[in-house]
Amino acid sequence: MTRLNLSQIKRLWIRPALQAIGLDDPAHVNIVTGIGLVESGYVWLEQLHDGPAKGFWQMEPATHDDIWKNSLPAPCRSKIASGLNRLLYGQTHSADLMIALPLYGAGMCAVKVLLAPEPIPAADDASGQARYHKRWYNSPLGAASVMANISNFQAAIAA
Repeated sequence: MTRLNLSQIKRLWIRPALQAIGLDDPAHVNIVTGIGLVESGYVWLEQLHDGPAKGFWQMEPATHDDIWKNSLPAPCRSKIASGLNRLLYGQTHSADLMIALPLYGAGMCAVKVLLAPEPIPAADDASGQARYHKRWYNSPLGAASVMANISNFQAAIAA
């Protein structure tokens, strides 16, 4: 199976998306790149086996909607929401747009990471990012394996 070039994904989708919402530091760029690699391999736009998750970052619609309704931190809400709205190119936010607009999907992933109660690991800490992904993005009930995904986060860091 062929997938998209990881360096281009990072440069053309993730960095611009994170710049739009003010989270374009190396740690956020690398963890969002790694999450997409782990969640979909940058191949799948919808969850396999009829699951609800959308886009390369495989966010569920309920999570997407909760972020918009309840979860954006108040002091940052206007800046982050404004950036996410720029990534929507005039469309009303919808979980389905994480499929059609990869920059929006990357931005939503970064916001989900931002909302976790623990700071993200350093930009070059692949094992820490794999653990963080499992705990705060995939969840303990999800299929992700920290040990199996360290190499994906290392690839994201190297891209």
